[in-house]
Amino acid sequence: MNVVKQQSLQGRRVVVTGAGSGIGRATALAAVARGAEVFTCDVSADGLEETSALAQGPGRIVVARLVDVAKADDVRAFAEAVHAVVPAADLLVNNAGVPLGASFADTTLEDWRWIVDINFMGVVHGCHFFVPKMIERGRGGHIANLASLAAFLPIEGSMAYCATKSAVLAFSEGLRVELARHDIGVTAVCPGVIDTPLVRAGRKRGLVAHDAVQAKMEQAFSARSFKPDVVAHEILGTLDGGPAVLPVAVEAWAFYYLKRFAPRVTLALSEWSGRKMREATERLVKRR
Repeated sequence: MNVVKQQSLQGRRVVVTGAGSGIGRATALAAVARGAEVFTCDVSADGLEETSALAQGPGRIVVARLVDVAKADDVRAFAEAVHAVVPAADLLVNNAGVPLGASFADTTLEDWRWIVDINFMGVVHGCHFFVPKMIERGRGGHIANLASLAAFLPIEGSMAYCATKSAVLAFSEGLRVELARHDIGVTAVCPGVIDTPLVRAGRKRGLVAHDAVQAKMEQAFSARSFKPDVVAHEILGTLDGGPAVLPVAVEAWAFYYLKRFAPRVTLALSEWSGRKMREATERLVKRR
């Protein structure tokens, strides 16, 4: 993996959830390459092992722990393992997340609980167990919570995913206000279309679950060729101060500004693209 290098992070402590692949892995590797002490977790033991094997540089991965961020006890134990080594994190990256491809009608209540517990409560759990130690240390720090372009762009067939990412954005903005007096910054990182394993993971329902549709989606994400390394570069750049909202990739910036200054245009574009996607999906499924 090519890692984007920045200024040294020698002596800094970086915690990354969901570090077994994608943006989480890229962030962990970039932090190690820049000299940081890195603490990682993921639900995949194989993914964590591979991340550790790829880590090269003056820094090191100090802790690599199997964690389901949806489970408060798992995150508590992870935080205790980190704080047994260092007093607090300098940068907490709440990255772990999952997609859910399904219309509202195809989304079960169990699906809602699953994605909310991981995508939103996983971020809450990370902040709940790591932020108090950052406050107690009294030296500030930063939190990067992974939201998405989907936080400000309704995407048909991704209702639940969009809702959880919007929740992460709102939570991050509120937390930033509360923690400002402790010199702890909070950034909601909102990547656009990134070529990561995420599109192949998660759950799919209805037409979205069709093999031909999944193949088409994977092809589209791969063709974008926008790699996780670029997002990792932006995440680590927040360590010494970052904005409240950080779109990454041109489409994320475009819809961020459209949402702010032309919300009706954003909704109209979303409705139009949703209709086109639905029609294309139906044609694709019928051909198969």
